[in-house]
Amino acid sequence: MVLLILKGTLSLYWLRTHLIPVLWATVVSTLIYMLMQYPYGPVIFPFIIAVFTTIRAGHRLVGWSALAALYIGHVGGRLLLGINEQGVYQILLVGFFFVLLGCVSELFRAHRDRVTASDRTRREAELRQASEERLRIAQELHDVVAHHISLINVQASTALHLADRQPEQAAPALAAIKDASKEALVELRSIVGILRQSDESAPRQPVAGLERLEHLVSRTSMAGLEVHTVIHGESRPLPTGLDRAAFRIIQESLTNVVRHAKATAATVRIQYGEESLVIQIDDNGESLAGPPTDGNGIVGMRERATALGGTLATTRTPVGGLRVVATLPLP
Repeated sequence: MVLLILKGTLSLYWLRTHLIPVLWATVVSTLIYMLMQYPYGPVIFPFIIAVFTTIRAGHRLVGWSALAALYIGHVGGRLLLGINEQGVYQILLVGFFFVLLGCVSELFRAHRDRVTASDRTRREAELRQASEERLRIAQELHDVVAHHISLINVQASTALHLADRQPEQAAPALAAIKDASKEALVELRSIVGILRQSDESAPRQPVAGLERLEHLVSRTSMAGLEVHTVIHGESRPLPTGLDRAAFRIIQESLTNVVRHAKATAATVRIQYGEESLVIQIDDNGESLAGPPTDGNGIVGMRERATALGGTLATTRTPVGGLRVVATLPLP
């Protein structure tokens, strides 16, 4: 009797590493103990622990099979051996106990699965948010670098052209290069600060938004592109995300005009509607046949608009230039 109790108890030492073999070992030792008509006692506890751990770990079929095997072996073995001390009431009581043990184990398993699923969902949401944040930062870096490098390139070309013939005219271009590079460094430093998350203090530089449109137009005009702004409707504060997206779409559009369109003028139209903000940028670039092709800049602008539930389309103007129209819904 003592050996059977010790066998079932000591086998629990390997429960974590050899779960199913330990379960069946407790079934055998418990069944032998019962059929030898030893008094009921602690011998059942290793079996209870093994069944509970097995079902809770997700091995439901094995756990219920062990319960059924022990119950059938106990009742059938007594009948075969002619041990008829237990009545129908006692047999049903033992069966009820086994079913109750299985149901309690299932409840703990279900709770464990819910907790695991909740943790997995939370981790997936965190990974998705991190990916979206990385995409947003990548777009910010692309827009900042592309815009300022394009202006610097144009101004540098102008300065080189004038350096020998009209050196006094090269000074404004060099000053523009200095200002553009300084502004680019400030914006890059701000974006890198977000990546580092070194502190929780508010940013000291203004967030890119339509309030900086005049500054953007001034910088672009210094690169030789005449920019006109037309505003329809009453200008009003916008949500930060929408405001930043609108500014970046205009900035990227003007950058594309400076880099690729060979245009001399561009017009930025902003219409404040009741349900949406409509932005249209036209240039008088070279007359081209066919629809415009989408480069990385246009793809990035479309992604910004789509992320806010809006749309962005590109077409040709009547004179052959590029027209960018973004419709951003207002909350």
